[in-house]
Amino acid sequence: MPPKKSAGFKEGDAKKGAGLFKTRCEQCHTTEEGQNKIGPSLHGLFGRKTGQVEGFAYTDANKQKGIEWKEDTLFEYLENPKKYIPGTKMAFGGLKKDKDRNDLITWLRENTK
Repeated sequence: MPPKKSAGFKEGDAKKGAGLFKTRCEQCHTTEEGQNKIGPSLHGLFGRKTGQVEGFAYTDANKQKGIEWKEDTLFEYLENPKKYIPGTKMAFGGLKKDKDRNDLITWLRENTK
């Protein structure tokens, strides 16, 4: 039997997403504009293309991916970042559960403007 195909992004629980951000993302990313950490700032994430945060040293793989960050692209990326952008330096292994990705993306959408 083939693996279950994800249905893509569905609205999640932003409160649970906040907890996921704090435990899984915050050590490397911030949502503050112009403040990069180990990873780039996520401020203005939605609608931005890969590899575009000023002052952050991206890999060529990130710069050349050329996709726009939105709910569905983030949903796929966050499952397995190294598979989605081969050559990325992001060390995060991904969020395997659809629900966790939905919750995190819902929170990010509200907190990266």
